[in-house]
Amino acid sequence: MTSFTDSISKILEEVPALYRGPGGAVAVLKDGKLVGQQVWGFADLDKRISMTAETILPICSISKQMVCGLLADLERNPTPAMIARGEEPAKQLSDHLSQVLNPKMLNDTGLTIRHLGNMQSGIRDYWAMTVLWGANPEGHFSIADHGPQVMDRIRSFHFKPGTEFSYSNTNFFILGRVIEKVAQQPLADLLAERIFAPAGMTTARLCAHTAEHPPPCNGYEGDEKHGFYPATNCIEWAGDAGIVASLADMTAYEQFLDSCRTDPQSWYQTNSEQQKFKYGAPADYGFGLARQSIAGVTTVGHGGGLRGYRLVRLYAPEPRISVVVMLNQEHGDPGGISSHILKKALAVPETKNEVVQPDKEWIGTYLDSESQLAITVNAGVPGELLVKYHSEAEKMRVVEPFRAQSDDMLATLEGSVLNLHVPKDNRRIQAQRVPTTKPGTDHSEVHGRYYCDQINSAFHCSGSGAMLYGSFDGFLGKGPVHLIKSVGTDVWALACPRGMDSSPPGDWTIVVRRDDSGDVKSVTIGCWLARNLEYTKMGEME
Repeated sequence: MTSFTDSISKILEEVPALYRGPGGAVAVLKDGKLVGQQVWGFADLDKRISMTAETILPICSISKQMVCGLLADLERNPTPAMIARGEEPAKQLSDHLSQVLNPKMLNDTGLTIRHLGNMQSGIRDYWAMTVLWGANPEGHFSIADHGPQVMDRIRSFHFKPGTEFSYSNTNFFILGRVIEKVAQQPLADLLAERIFAPAGMTTARLCAHTAEHPPPCNGYEGDEKHGFYPATNCIEWAGDAGIVASLADMTAYEQFLDSCRTDPQSWYQTNSEQQKFKYGAPADYGFGLARQSIAGVTTVGHGGGLRGYRLVRLYAPEPRISVVVMLNQEHGDPGGISSHILKKALAVPETKNEVVQPDKEWIGTYLDSESQLAITVNAGVPGELLVKYHSEAEKMRVVEPFRAQSDDMLATLEGSVLNLHVPKDNRRIQAQRVPTTKPGTDHSEVHGRYYCDQINSAFHCSGSGAMLYGSFDGFLGKGPVHLIKSVGTDVWALACPRGMDSSPPGDWTIVVRRDDSGDVKSVTIGCWLARNLEYTKMGEME
């Protein structure tokens, strides 16, 4: 009889050829023990330096759960500075929110530390908004110089705290600053003492500046067809990411978490409990941990990404299986690898569904009036629809001509109305079909200068005929020009395939607003990470 370890070894042998790229490192654990490891390729293609289990890579947003672990540990084991204040640790952390955020963001909003850790704050993502503040993708972002200016420009929410989910790195920027202010110790020291050391992560550390990652590993942009080239990163992370670690470190981390799974005194046991939204609906994200069902098995974990890197770690509590995937390529698919490994390890049979063809009426663009975001629907392979609601299109299986579903969404079409149920976001959406633009329409009336006082951002729109271009100015500079295309009458998509952080925000929706005379008075600009920002037209382009 083939042992579980032998099965994992055979599964891992397939991975490098199935998911081609510069290099990678994968570990699989069962019951807290390492049962398989596969390391392949190169940490540096030019210098021919091989990838190893000791090669240090940025683990990016996987850092969030460790910051939340630190938060929970400080509440139970306060620092000397916290003890000296004589107040409950949780109250100290909560009270210090006003020292980081604009106080108006706290008045009568009910915003809490928990909302931040659960991605339920309604605060827009600052990395997405760096586009609106004129950032160059390869530019430098400084915690000390630019962080306070970000906080000064965040003055509103795009939904009420606690009511929805929206991924926002700003939440963890705030948590990182609050922790340092309350604990009176650097975040790097606290993580080393309270997270890395107990977990046995001997080489992990906080490396906030992405241009200063320890050698020899390079992250790569590009692909096999067009070639791979080293990615350039020059941003500083502030709690939303920033930890670097090796596969050996992450293996130790998985062993530590498995050992803590039933310990009521551990931060992980507390933080991994399923969270809820304001009115009691279950939430799939909490304290830096995302819950996901893979082939009917509940997993808890998180992905991470920076230009040139893609990673994921997940833990399936019921079978006690952990999978860690670390890739030094931007277009890698760590989620696909981890799902592939887990399904193969559990011998999950491939599902064969009846192919149902969608009605042709699905195809088009719809506008969600609440978020002011465009939702596009296109045909995929037979029996499949591609519904773009977040930054990337969701593959949805058609179950009836006017009904489609995926693990994360349910869609129905009723005439010109697209209904989306997105439990992960705690949203039910009714989006109206947007009429197509007539060929030959003059779009020059959209040209001009626009300004958003709320975030101190300027938008410039120019073009020729149906070809429009847009750019943004702000405290980070004068950003690059982006291509804009019409997706329907008075609805446009501004393409943003590259940003300071990665994954980038993707397409921004631009909705034209007209006065009673039909003249353009403003545009509303937003993406899934940062919605509903109104820019008033100030005049024509100079």
